[in-house]
Amino acid sequence: MKSPLTQLFGALALCIVSLVGYGVWYAYLEAESASIAEIQSKIDAKTVTAAHAASVRASLAEISGDEAAMQGYFVPETGIVTFIDSLEAYGRSQKAAVNILSVSSNTTGTHPAFVLALTVQGSFDAVMRTVGLMEYAPYDLSIAGLSLGEDAKNSWHANLTILVGSSLAAAASAQSASTSAPVLTGASSSPPSGVRPLQ
Repeated sequence: MKSPLTQLFGALALCIVSLVGYGVWYAYLEAESASIAEIQSKIDAKTVTAAHAASVRASLAEISGDEAAMQGYFVPETGIVTFIDSLEAYGRSQKAAVNILSVSSNTTGTHPAFVLALTVQGSFDAVMRTVGLMEYAPYDLSIAGLSLGEDAKNSWHANLTILVGSSLAAAASAQSASTSAPVLTGASSSPPSGVRPLQ
């Protein structure tokens, strides 16, 4: 049988070994915890970055959509023929005839625009409905001049001067050009006889 002193030293040695082992294990766990915390911090930072990038992409997409909508509000130089076709279509839909007399570009102001001189012919109701469709068309459009006259019984005509804003691309092209855009003429721009200006 071992002496009490031997048992005491054995128990003491066991305690020391246990404490050392616990210390080593605790240090290991602390190191691993710090590593895990660092990894988690990096993950959180990347998550925030990814969320920010997604937000930026969404904002850019929204801005692009707004820009496209705004550009659609103006008429580019390459789209003037399509715009004229739409004006003529307004007349056909109301059983009126739309004749384009001239088209030119106006770059003297702060907002470049196309200037169109045209006539609308048909019954009084058809002419006025066509003018209304043009005035409220989904473009940066304004009617700078309007006169109305009667040609015969139930036959009227309206002479209009329309300003429609041109797009930024057309504006840049117009500013870089040394001469103004050519004028497309289809007939004399002077109003027919018998025209009475609107009051």
